[in-house]
Amino acid sequence: MSDGTLWVVVLAGALGCYLLKLAGLSVPAAWVEHPLVTRVVEFVPAALLAALVAVQAATSGRDLVLDGRLVGLAVAALALALRAPFIVVIVLAGAAGALVHVLVG
Repeated sequence: MSDGTLWVVVLAGALGCYLLKLAGLSVPAAWVEHPLVTRVVEFVPAALLAALVAVQAATSGRDLVLDGRLVGLAVAALALALRAPFIVVIVLAGAAGALVHVLVG
């Protein structure tokens, strides 16, 4: 990608972000205060974080990879569901992922 093309992409992205922000500010307050909208907006950060974690745990580049990261994530989810302390969740997830890596290669 040449320097000129890169700057066009950066400026187009910046303009798109600005227009998206402007569109958000232009929405009438009654729409934003609607209970359904409020309820959906409360879950957006958690959904975005879950999507990022899923992509990082199950992909490598453009390939779908099922390895120790996914096992570690599953163990962490189970430990969190059982209300384990955060340090225990981290240690269990790391140990599970490392064990799968050692066993599978």
